[in-house]
Amino acid sequence: MATWAYPPLPPDRLNREADSALARELQWLLQSLQESLSSLKEGLQECAALLAPQEPGSTLVLSSVRSENVKGFVTRVGTKLVKGDVQLRLQSLPPPRGSPSTRLTLSQSPEAPDLVLQQLVSVRNLVNQSLDIVDVSTYTGDPHDAGFIFSQLHLLHETINEARQMLKGDGNVRGNWWETSVSDNVGSSLHPSIYGRLCLTLPPPPNLSFHLSIADSALILLVRTLESNTVAQAPSAFASDISLTGFSLRDRLFGSKQRAHDEAGDVFMWKGDEVHVREKIRVESQDPSLMSVMAKLTALEHEVMRWVGALRVLMGNDDTESEV
Repeated sequence: MATWAYPPLPPDRLNREADSALARELQWLLQSLQESLSSLKEGLQECAALLAPQEPGSTLVLSSVRSENVKGFVTRVGTKLVKGDVQLRLQSLPPPRGSPSTRLTLSQSPEAPDLVLQQLVSVRNLVNQSLDIVDVSTYTGDPHDAGFIFSQLHLLHETINEARQMLKGDGNVRGNWWETSVSDNVGSSLHPSIYGRLCLTLPPPPNLSFHLSIADSALILLVRTLESNTVAQAPSAFASDISLTGFSLRDRLFGSKQRAHDEAGDVFMWKGDEVHVREKIRVESQDPSLMSVMAKLTALEHEVMRWVGALRVLMGNDDTESEV
């Protein structure tokens, strides 16, 4: 598209007029951004309200699909789990005598430590940081300084994106289940979760790992039964799979045995001991409040990215370092 003016202007004056029009458009955008930041603040406040500890909280069902392996529920209030009752029926976890399943319940004792979902704590802190950035952009700095507003919006985009990634559970934000162990205190001898301590009414089995995290706005429960590698048994002379040639008869007839789960054969350091995972069960429960937070953060991130792109064009900043 050609740009022309009538009557024709000298090239230097035409450039001055173009720069002047661009400056006026930049000031108009900076002015309109103040109103947009007000709407953005309302969206962030809604996210903060959904993450706030409000009774009665969200009761989430934790039950395995098409099996009786895991049946139960937990109640989340803010960033903590305040109630829970889970029953386990696993082949590698014999239940107590006289009971059909192993039952785990959250202790209601006032002295019991809280079971905190650290991912939600991080999301709440990042939302509060985003609100602070909006306040600084609105009340502290010069709202007509394009460089200042651009840097604030860039920081705001990074903070909101980090909060969204924390809820999505990408990368290492969910942590490693074997890296944090709980000491055998009274009423809390289970290694429950990378982010908190599960306090039980009865001592749990010592070979049980109970891991809770957030992924795709859902609460994920991973139950593992563990076995120490130091108690490995030597194969007997009458074992069906023993082979002196390196090839077992069973593998030759029926093919190699499929792995029971994705961690089969792996070795982990857990509570100072080398262990392997005998059985692993994954259960997830969608949390409507967290799904709403994820949707809002995604929309807010997209809007801020659009503002940064518009500012970059009007400021004539085309370097790749400033790209969102």
